[in-house]
Amino acid sequence: MDGEVRPLLRMAGIAKSFPGVRALDGVDLEVAGGEIHALLGENGAGKSTLLKILAGAQSPDSGSITFDGKTMSFANPHAAQRAGIVTIYQEFTLAPDMSIAENVFIGREPGPGPFVNWSKLAADTAAITRGIGLERNPMTLVRDLSVAEQQLVEIARALSMNSRLIVMDEPTSALSLAEVDKLFAIVRKLKADGISVIFVTHRLEEVIEICDRYTVLRDGRNVGAGAVADVTIDDIIRLMVGREITTLFAHREAGEPGEVALAVEGLTRRRTAQDPHATELRDVSLSVRRGEILGIAGLVGAGRTETARAIFGADPFDTGRVLIDGQPVDIRSPRDAIERGIGLVPEDRKLQALFLTQAIRTNMSIAALDRLDLFGIFVDERKERGLVDEFKKLLNIRMAGPEQAVGNLSGGNQQKVVLARWLALRPKVLIVDEPTRGIDVGAKVEVHNLLFEMAKSGIAVIAISSELPEVLAVSDRIVTMREGRVTGEVMRADATQEKLMAMMTLTSTAAAA
Repeated sequence: MDGEVRPLLRMAGIAKSFPGVRALDGVDLEVAGGEIHALLGENGAGKSTLLKILAGAQSPDSGSITFDGKTMSFANPHAAQRAGIVTIYQEFTLAPDMSIAENVFIGREPGPGPFVNWSKLAADTAAITRGIGLERNPMTLVRDLSVAEQQLVEIARALSMNSRLIVMDEPTSALSLAEVDKLFAIVRKLKADGISVIFVTHRLEEVIEICDRYTVLRDGRNVGAGAVADVTIDDIIRLMVGREITTLFAHREAGEPGEVALAVEGLTRRRTAQDPHATELRDVSLSVRRGEILGIAGLVGAGRTETARAIFGADPFDTGRVLIDGQPVDIRSPRDAIERGIGLVPEDRKLQALFLTQAIRTNMSIAALDRLDLFGIFVDERKERGLVDEFKKLLNIRMAGPEQAVGNLSGGNQQKVVLARWLALRPKVLIVDEPTRGIDVGAKVEVHNLLFEMAKSGIAVIAISSELPEVLAVSDRIVTMREGRVTGEVMRADATQEKLMAMMTLTSTAAAA
């Protein structure tokens, strides 16, 4: 038709099935040139499968892909990249033992013939990484970077390619507020340059701020599409979950907390020659009572995760002590922590929590085997099945069955399995580091309510989150950190986002003034 604008990308009737699961059932997606397009849906809605097909990582059972007016079929990711489609996955695809520069330009290193021009490689990388706020030497190994910094390397690699379409799957999940602002500036520049972006996020306020149009999937089918300017967050939520959600974050009326369950006094961890880029901990002291949820807030590099790992015995510390029920305990490993009733949901489920090739039931029950033993030797499979069924229903985990490999679940459902593992332990203290990262809006409320129920039952909960609204919603009391130090403490009733941000960005002395 005359005057009709041809979309840059048209995916039509895409279908894909896995054993026991119909992941996609005739999905359509259109993205215009120079457009920021939000792809939305709950975990298990089919977003990741659709993006893997677009990237050439999987083949559709049926349907067609038209890119820049040409019908295409991508045999592998390299074919998609050559066509001008670059994907940044939610789970990192970096080589940890290679440098930032090598990861950014892997397979495309500058230099004559088989040789690499290392100075040019470093300079070209620095020109990109500086623009997105990654202030690191380009030759730094990726394994020495934080999760947030690794995410920036993924973004830098995508920006280094001659792309027509960049797919960003949860690109802000590990970024601070300042880094998100920088990323959005980059995305807007890409749009101005005529590059299209498919933007996947569970933070719906980001959709309103950055995206032009949207497509919503539910249960592998299209349920809505249109201009972002024509909808509200509530409209999008209704499409995603098929029901009313009155709030993005649950709230509770806290009861009177009990005795101190966990106390940390003077925790200090210095850098070493073997770990020169580690975030130092400096005289960290905090406590959490039975029935209380203690929130820990801070920007990237504040030491929140490092504190959690030290308490759990995953990382050693130099000085300080940990007390359980008022008694000092010697925790030198996660096994020691588990035996004393401490559970940790880490921020990186793929690298630090899950056995990706093992069954869901194995991942879920492994921390609670003492409760599932038969004759003190075997695992009682009946009890194990009951445990899996219980948490499948409680957390709304979408899975084909308990024997399904956990690596085949969506990111959000993987996170739910990790939560279930520690809930099965029934710990005295549960530390949750980014408990709803990669989890959809409906499940966020479910997870928060579950944390509330745990606190109500007398468990002491420590919740670490990069989302200040989440910290404010779930916490009874909030501790802020900056550069490895505790900078302040405030009751939830007295806290605001502005006050927390001030406490997170000032030294402890200045924040107290």
